[in-house]
Amino acid sequence: MRAIIQRVKASWVLVDGEEVGRIDLGLTVLLGIGKGDSKKDADKLVDKILNLRIFEDEKGKFNYSVLDVKGSVLVVSQFTLYANLRKGRRPSFEEAEDPEKARELYNYFVEVMSKSVPVSTGKFGASMELYIINLGPATFLLDSKEL
Repeated sequence: MRAIIQRVKASWVLVDGEEVGRIDLGLTVLLGIGKGDSKKDADKLVDKILNLRIFEDEKGKFNYSVLDVKGSVLVVSQFTLYANLRKGRRPSFEEAEDPEKARELYNYFVEVMSKSVPVSTGKFGASMELYIINLGPATFLLDSKEL
């Protein structure tokens, strides 16, 4: 499971011109689910994301987590995080999990995350417009296989 985490001032997502999710201060998480990922991968990522000290304290040091700043999380499915770009010019998505299994793990990830912070989401499998006011900018990449 892969995640791009962006520290944001605000973030929102539209589907067919309609807003389906919005947060103020917090994190936008682009979540990709690969073949073989499991609930264990989701649990590891949720724990890591919730406890990452990537918000600045009074001295400008990264000392606070999204929990500490009482922030929210916007989770958006992003199967393209598993694109293979090694050969040719067109990405291959063979490493991405099939949609049915990916949806199940995505929903599980959101459910677990929701137990600790307010969570908004995009719409799984939809074409979305994502608006991000990145704070910093601060962007981080996590892979559950490397935790």
